[in-house]
Amino acid sequence: MDKGYVHLYTGNGKGKTTAAMGLALRAAGHGKKIFIGQFMKGQYYGELTPLKLIQEIEVEQFGDEGCFHKDQMTSLHRDHALKGLDRIDHVMASDGYDVVVMDEICVALWFDLVTCDEVLQVVRKKPERAELILTGRQAPEALYQAADLVTEMREVKHYYHTHGLLARDGIER
Repeated sequence: MDKGYVHLYTGNGKGKTTAAMGLALRAAGHGKKIFIGQFMKGQYYGELTPLKLIQEIEVEQFGDEGCFHKDQMTSLHRDHALKGLDRIDHVMASDGYDVVVMDEICVALWFDLVTCDEVLQVVRKKPERAELILTGRQAPEALYQAADLVTEMREVKHYYHTHGLLARDGIER
């Protein structure tokens, strides 16, 4: 039996979710079963349509439609995040998935929707053979320590700052 590892994709640069989705696609190409839980997201993103066409990939969102800021958090946002943690906990307990993605979990932590202890409890329940992928900006040091692989996406230059471009369909969303 192969051993699975914990990956952390964090930092202020672009590409954390994209890296996780690419890994999911690669794993599906090898017949692996993937669960993607998207925290903080309840709206449509371009990756959802093709991912849902792939039999080996299951995607669920645990958030509201639209974007919001840290100072706009409500108990409903926390309820969505806790529902997501509970769902991931059940997914891991089933031992039926080869890859589990907790997309934007670090942002849910940063926004105080879940605690680091709550997330680490789920991380510790990872089945031995499963890969667990955590994404999002502002990852706390405890997740760096819990991960076997840490990649920081570092922004060097971004057209948002140089040209004022917002997120574009098919590129950033």
